[in-house]
Amino acid sequence: MEPMFSPALHRQRHEFVIDFVKTNKPKKVVDLGCSECSLLKQLRFHHDIELLAGVDIDSAVLEKKMRGLAPLSTDYLQPRDDQLRIDVYQGSVTQKDARLIGFDLVTSIELIEHLTLADVKLFSEVVFGYMTPVAVIVSTPNADFNPLFRRMSGFRHSDHKFEWSREEFKSWALKVCLDYGYEVEFTGVGQAPPGYQENVGFCSQIGVFHRLGVRAVRDVLCSNDAEDVSCYTLLYSKIYPSLHDDNILRRVLVSEVLYWAEKLGRRWVEEKTGEKDDADTPDQAGGEGKARYRAPQSPLQLEEEQTAACGAAMKSLVEHREVGELFWADGGGQESCKLGRCVSVPLSVLWGCCPKICALSGSLGNLRQLLMDNGKVNLSQDGSALLLNFHEQEDHDDFEDSEYAEAMRCPHSVEPEEDWDANV
Repeated sequence: MEPMFSPALHRQRHEFVIDFVKTNKPKKVVDLGCSECSLLKQLRFHHDIELLAGVDIDSAVLEKKMRGLAPLSTDYLQPRDDQLRIDVYQGSVTQKDARLIGFDLVTSIELIEHLTLADVKLFSEVVFGYMTPVAVIVSTPNADFNPLFRRMSGFRHSDHKFEWSREEFKSWALKVCLDYGYEVEFTGVGQAPPGYQENVGFCSQIGVFHRLGVRAVRDVLCSNDAEDVSCYTLLYSKIYPSLHDDNILRRVLVSEVLYWAEKLGRRWVEEKTGEKDDADTPDQAGGEGKARYRAPQSPLQLEEEQTAACGAAMKSLVEHREVGELFWADGGGQESCKLGRCVSVPLSVLWGCCPKICALSGSLGNLRQLLMDNGKVNLSQDGSALLLNFHEQEDHDDFEDSEYAEAMRCPHSVEPEEDWDANV
C-alpha cells in the first residue's frame, strides 16, 4: 500500500513552520536552503516578522524566484504597522556570516540530507554554535518510513547523501543539544497508513530545538570570529511599505480621514435633508435591519455600525457650529464650499470615533498638524474641522470606486494560493 498524503507532504512541512510562527511570533526568521523561496513567500504575510531571510547555495534558482518576494499591490494600499525587510543570500550553510547571528528562528527543511556527514558537523557548528538562534526547526526524511514506498529503491532523491532512521536522527539531535546548550522535541509530518504509524513513524521527521536559558548572543557578536564575517552574497533585499515611513504614514492618515469624513458628512446631510438611502444605512426600525445592526456579520456591517456611532457624536457638534462654520463667507469672498452644500466635520469627532485615525495620529494636535500642510485636505480657518463640499457628486463616486476604498472593506493580508509542485 503506497502512502498518500493530503495535503501534499511539502505543504505539510511548510504548514508546520507557519503554525510555529503563529504561536511563537518570532521577529527574525531565516530559512536555510530556501531554494525557490516558497516558504518565504508564505511567511511574509505574518506581521510579527520584521526581518525575513533566505539562504541557498544555488544562485540560479534564487535569481529566478526571488522577485516573487516583492510587495503586492495590497501591501501599498494597506501598509504594515511594523517594518518588514526581506534579504536573500547566496551561500553555503557550512560557512559563517555575522548577518545571521541572533535570529529568533532558523528553519532547515529537508536540507541536511543533501550535505555530507562532514558538512553536517559544520552545519551544526554554524547554526547552533555561531548563529545561536532562539529556536531551530530541522526536518529530514525518515528512513524507517521508506519501505512503505514499494516502488522506490535507494534514497528518495538522487542528491541525498544519507537518510537517517529515527534513532540516528535522535542521536545527532541530542549531541547537538549537549554541545551547544539546546533542548529538542521530536515530531514529524506525513502520517503512515493505519496500522503502520507506531512502527515506522512520520514520513518527514522533525526536531524542534529551543535554546536553554538566556544565552549571551552578545558574546558571539563581540568575539573575533564574528568580526567582518560576510561570506554570503546578498542577491535581493526589499523593505516593505510600512507606517514607519513618514510619507506612507501621512498618505494613509489622509486617506483614512477623507474616507471617514466623507461617510460621516454624507450621513449628516442625509439625515438633515431626509434623503437617507436605506440600502446604505442599517434599518434600525425594521426587524431584519435591527438584527443585522446588532449582530454584524461582515467588515462592511461593522463599519456601518461604527459610522452610526460616530454620526451620533458628530450631529450635535455640526449643528451647533452651523451658523459659524457650515455656511459663511469671510471678508475676502465666499469660501470654497457653496451655500447649503458644505459640511464641517470636526477633527475631534474623527479622532475620537475612528480608532485607526486615533492610532495613526497619536493626538488631536498631531492630527491637525499632519493635515494642515496637505493639499488634499480643506480645513476650516481655525484648523479644527474638515470642510466637505457635497455638490461635486462625482468626487464622492470617484473615491468610493477607488482602490483604497475597496481595500478598506477587504480583510488585511490575503494570502495568494501557491502553485505547488508535488514532491516528498
